Amino acid sequence: MEKIIIATRASNLALWQAYHIKERIENSFPEVSVELNEITSKGDKILDKPLALIGGKGHFTKELEDEMLDGNAHLAVHSLKDVPTYIPDGLELCAITKRQDQSDVLLSHRYKSLDELPKGATVGTTSLRRRMQLLERRPDIKVKELRGNVNTRLRKLKDGEYDAIILAYIGLHRLDLLKDIPYVEKLDFFIPPMGQASLGIEIVSNNDRIRQIAMSLNDEDTFMCTKLERDFVSAIGAGCSAPVAVNAIISGDNITIKAMLGYPDGRNIMHKEFTDKLSQSDTLGTKLAKEMIEEGALDILEKAESIAFKDEMPQRL
Repeated sequence: MEKIIIATRASNLALWQAYHIKERIENSFPEVSVELNEITSKGDKILDKPLALIGGKGHFTKELEDEMLDGNAHLAVHSLKDVPTYIPDGLELCAITKRQDQSDVLLSHRYKSLDELPKGATVGTTSLRRRMQLLERRPDIKVKELRGNVNTRLRKLKDGEYDAIILAYIGLHRLDLLKDIPYVEKLDFFIPPMGQASLGIEIVSNNDRIRQIAMSLNDEDTFMCTKLERDFVSAIGAGCSAPVAVNAIISGDNITIKAMLGYPDGRNIMHKEFTDKLSQSDTLGTKLAKEMIEEGALDILEKAESIAFKDEMPQRL
């Protein structure tokens, strides 16, 4: 029987994702047996510093890529939002699974909604993007850094370290954890990061058989939307952990991409969006980035990086 090895992080959510892809491959290709190569990434090991201070979310993917380049895995399954726009030589981001619910959610054991949080309430998040959008709406909130796997974060919330925390809906849904949270509010006004709620399938470039198998997982509409999002982030030079939100949505024959960026404390926010025909949209992400750069986006991002973790910024754990 043909054997394929998937490189995956060893967290509960990453393993759910890898087993999901394993099942899909084995159902579509009965002659293939899939094994998992579980790896604890640097991003999972260093929990006492904000992601942006250890190089961003690329630390969740590098070890998996090294395993593929060393011949120890044929493909890797990533949360697409964690995949940097730069892919190492010898590898390629081949397929993107169909996007699911992209919502960010506010979770609390005490308060029903963001509006009900009292002044000075403590909210946990590790994302500068979420911090930016939260503080734009509620500048009175106190934000604390929140690291660890999903279960660790939920335990910290239950133990009263935070009045509320913000996580991605999809991870909680996949692990069936929402039922244990008294109050869950989808933050519909939040713009998600590039690639949220999709899985990225990265492969070794010179293997046509693996490419064939990986492409069976690809969703064309999601691939198109996330390509524009990744083009935008690449063109504007923002890392995965920068205070940048971008989202592309297809509606009929049109596609709309919208983005926002600003300071992590919710000030100096820039919003912009473009709509075009699907048939003419290939460069829409780059076009959006160019216009925002012309309006001063790079200066905003440079300043955002310089102030992100100063003492006057929200406290971090």
